[in-house]
Amino acid sequence: MSISSSRETSVDTQGNTPLPSVPPTPPIVEAIRASRRDLARLLSRIVENQAGRELAALYPFTGHAHIVGVTGSPGTGKSSLVNALARHYRAQGQTVGIVAVDPTSPFSGGAILGDRIRMRDLAGDSGVFIRSLATRGALGGLAAATSDVVRAMDAAGFEIIFIETVGAGQSEVDIAHTAHTTLVVEAPGLGDDVQAIKAGILEIADILVVNKADNPAVENTVRGLRAMLDLGHRVERIAHHGRLMSVQASEEVQPENLAWQTPIVQTIATSSTPDAENDGIGDLTKQIEVHRIYLHESGTFARRQRASLDGEIADRLRDALLARLLAQISADEVESLIARVADRDLDPASAVSALLEKVDGSFQP
Repeated sequence: MSISSSRETSVDTQGNTPLPSVPPTPPIVEAIRASRRDLARLLSRIVENQAGRELAALYPFTGHAHIVGVTGSPGTGKSSLVNALARHYRAQGQTVGIVAVDPTSPFSGGAILGDRIRMRDLAGDSGVFIRSLATRGALGGLAAATSDVVRAMDAAGFEIIFIETVGAGQSEVDIAHTAHTTLVVEAPGLGDDVQAIKAGILEIADILVVNKADNPAVENTVRGLRAMLDLGHRVERIAHHGRLMSVQASEEVQPENLAWQTPIVQTIATSSTPDAENDGIGDLTKQIEVHRIYLHESGTFARRQRASLDGEIADRLRDALLARLLAQISADEVESLIARVADRDLDPASAVSALLEKVDGSFQP
């Protein structure tokens, strides 16, 4: 049975054409839309992986917010930029959700969660909701719960949601698979022109932002970024991590002349007055809107969404299968195999095969 045929239908005003009925709003969605406290509690359960049923209930009510990822090296002013953008959107009457991801210490296991410190002037605004997340060992610049937290904010009615990654290097690019529009933030004085050209993280940018544009070295930075853009052949970044989709490569990529051309916007996110003259924030929000329109009109939005879901389902499947496998094998058996690998009696690939065969009941120790 198809999804559409399983839904109830109603009749239009002429009594002729069956129309799909609007599903009733579940209590969890009503609660998080009415109460920021209920939303905060739900997000805490999501982070602790205790909200599976609630996430399933709210999922049909997602897909309305525009998700903007903000990434870049430490010290480029990502938090200040998100703060300035949030103030701008609030001045336009839009509601804003912010997910700020901070790194977890590999030694203490703790996280400062300090990005919100730079967003103190947003405190008390009921149209802004800020949630900090610790990476908890996850790589790629995001926390494992980021996608689900964003979906909860989306279902709660926030119109634009910012995801600020940890201070990223050249390979933390997971944000490109989660956000609709990815801002890569650079700043003058953080590297030479060659560094800017070779940095792989720049290739995921939908918009390049040169923050701290009042620095005298800003022109050198802009020049280096333009050189990087001129060297590359711009194609849409539709990437698949798993093998769950059967989309032909020719259907995934826009011709270069039709692909989005990455703009460079200069900003001064620390302006004391919101939307101060020449701070560039207004120009940046215009580019975000232009990109949002491009995504939908070109069909790129649908292709990116399918590719993103492909990767997410593959990741979740991998984690679920690993957890199920380990649940069937005792810790002593795993430790025994590790010891054999450490003693060079067994190689790591054979150890994995042994574990799989053990689950199948055919492993002979």
